[in-house]
Amino acid sequence: MLNRLYIAILALQLILTLLSHTVQSSSDHPQIAPIPSPWPERFHALLYMNLSSSKLQISNLWYDWPKGRNVNIIQKQLGVLLYDIEWNNGTSFYYTLGSHGTCMTTQFEVGILRPDFLDGAKYVGTAVTDGFLCNVWEKVDFIWYYEDVLTNRPVRWDFYDDCN
Repeated sequence: MLNRLYIAILALQLILTLLSHTVQSSSDHPQIAPIPSPWPERFHALLYMNLSSSKLQISNLWYDWPKGRNVNIIQKQLGVLLYDIEWNNGTSFYYTLGSHGTCMTTQFEVGILRPDFLDGAKYVGTAVTDGFLCNVWEKVDFIWYYEDVLTNRPVRWDFYDDCN
């Protein structure tokens, strides 16, 4: 009985020594920060958004970089569908349908996001969000972008401003 216990303790010490050496050797070599994957030139995504405690919405996004356009169909909780057509020249059209339909045009300084819009982003490490292990980058001090480590697919992004 004591022989088995002694052998088990020796085996455990050997395993701990090997693990300690592995951890030390991996920390001796600095890790190169991953580079965020560019978006595909065309894609469709279904976005579940919690903009604040009272603003839940689902957005169907169609992104088409070669043709310089985005189409968002936004369903706010208990609200009417809002159509958002964005162009690369900075023009956006927002409209609703039906007898009380609305239409508004807005001009922004920039157009839709480039597929490589995360170039120059600061890598801040990894985080688990919604069950995904993600690489995380910060861009222009208020965008935090989460990309799945295994698939390089976008998982989440957060926008922070002085009000948050």
